[in-house]
Amino acid sequence: MNILAVNASPKGEKSNTWQLTCAFLEGIRSALPNVTIEKIELRTADVRPCLGCFSCWNKTPGKCCIQDDMAAFLEKRRNADLVIWSFPLYYFNVPGPLKNFIDRQLPMVLPFMTDRTDGTGNGSHPARYDLSAQKHVLISTCGFYTARGNYDSVLSMFDHMCGKNNYTTIFCGQGELFRVPELKQRTAAYLEAVLQAGKEYVSGGITPTTFRQLEQLLFPKEVFEAMADASWGISKDSGQKEEESLIFTRQMAALYNKSAWAGKDLVLEMHYTDLNHRYQILLTKDGSRVLTDCPYPYTTKIETPFRVWCDIASGRISGQQALFEQRYRVQGDFSLMMKWDDFFGPETDAKATNSKELSEKGTPSSAKEPSKQSAPGQTTNMNLLLLPWISFWILAAIHATNGSLISLGICLLTPVLFYRFQKTFYDMLSGLIVGSFCLLTLTGSPVEITLPLSYLAFGLMWSISCFLRLPLTAHYSMNDYGGTNALDNLLFLRTNRILTAAWGILYLLTPIWTRALMQTALSAYVGAINSVLPAGMGLFTAWFQKWYPAHFAAGRRR
Repeated sequence: MNILAVNASPKGEKSNTWQLTCAFLEGIRSALPNVTIEKIELRTADVRPCLGCFSCWNKTPGKCCIQDDMAAFLEKRRNADLVIWSFPLYYFNVPGPLKNFIDRQLPMVLPFMTDRTDGTGNGSHPARYDLSAQKHVLISTCGFYTARGNYDSVLSMFDHMCGKNNYTTIFCGQGELFRVPELKQRTAAYLEAVLQAGKEYVSGGITPTTFRQLEQLLFPKEVFEAMADASWGISKDSGQKEEESLIFTRQMAALYNKSAWAGKDLVLEMHYTDLNHRYQILLTKDGSRVLTDCPYPYTTKIETPFRVWCDIASGRISGQQALFEQRYRVQGDFSLMMKWDDFFGPETDAKATNSKELSEKGTPSSAKEPSKQSAPGQTTNMNLLLLPWISFWILAAIHATNGSLISLGICLLTPVLFYRFQKTFYDMLSGLIVGSFCLLTLTGSPVEITLPLSYLAFGLMWSISCFLRLPLTAHYSMNDYGGTNALDNLLFLRTNRILTAAWGILYLLTPIWTRALMQTALSAYVGAINSVLPAGMGLFTAWFQKWYPAHFAAGRRR
């Protein structure tokens, strides 16, 4: 297949639309590795306006009298199996260079009059060449919140040129967002859908599911328009230029998801320490407002050099690493940071898009990375880890033989639950170790020995994991902190390493008093007695998981 890609943006390869076109071409290449792709860059091409002299019809049929690049381009146009027209919307139509290119295609038709059969217009000219098998794709972005209703004149022109319903369109509103690094999370997802469309186009056609993804808004109308208005950096009240950090803060505030409001207003204060500028973002059920006089007590305060926050937001530096290195500090309620994506992340389709906008879940990554969101797919479950151990500790202490038999059965049946949950190495290791202790007890080893040893083994498992890249608790608590994304968060790992060490120490000491209790009349209640301290440790864990990250982020401890 020969593909001709016409880049008609005056911005050339820096064009927002060209990003979409490159994604579409990448999708085609992945499906057809041997495809031939040629590109015409109209920004630098010598394509002069049509003179309307009709020399290409009567004096030199099929050949234009203007000596420029167009002759070579027409040959490429004729030889292409697929022509991709890539252009931004300029004043509700194509940019001037593309209009020149289209006008200069006159040598490709004959001068004679003919009727159209597709219901478009009231007349036409027959083609000089048989291009009936040639296909066309239009890829374009515009600066409005939606493409719907803004391409009428473009569609009318291509209906005349290519034939009605004889081309495919990928029109995307909010095109300027593709140049904003802070919004890459959302725009990258859209580009992935464009890439998928490229794959499908050459493999039988773009599916309805992909078309629906392409027709979805990047952001809701009110969010996009607030960001667009703020991007100009002009005060609506005075008409004067605003300070850069205020412009940035207004754009960040525009991303606020009203659906995250949990019954009380929040005040996020941004203190750019290098500029000594402070702004407050008031988060309410009706939306967000940026206040320059900071009249309210803050809920959460972020103290950061402005350029550090900009670099974090654009992904040039890691927000997780910056927080761990205390390059910025957080005062007040740290839970807002943990739920940053809920407040400032891209909204899901159900929230973001009115059903009428369809063809019928940057956000500064500084806080996005330690945010709290549901992990995709199956989640881990610590109950799978604890069930074999607890059953053995309680049941074997009551009756060595029967308790060991029941516990062994539980070890064998626990893997059945893996179909519902994501299993970890520790889940499988626990079943193996506890099963071994059950068999030792059943074959005659005194429970007074196997039970304390099981506590020791449990403590060792936790303690040894402290020295691995991922401490044991991280495999399970990640479910509440962004899923597997949390495993790259250094502060999350430090918090869990401390907790894992605390649990490990507890269970390394447990065999001491367990062995002593097994020699007394309380031996049958050892399992229950040993549940008291873990219950207290569980309460400590719940508190520490919230306290330590906030304490660290406030800069009170390295």
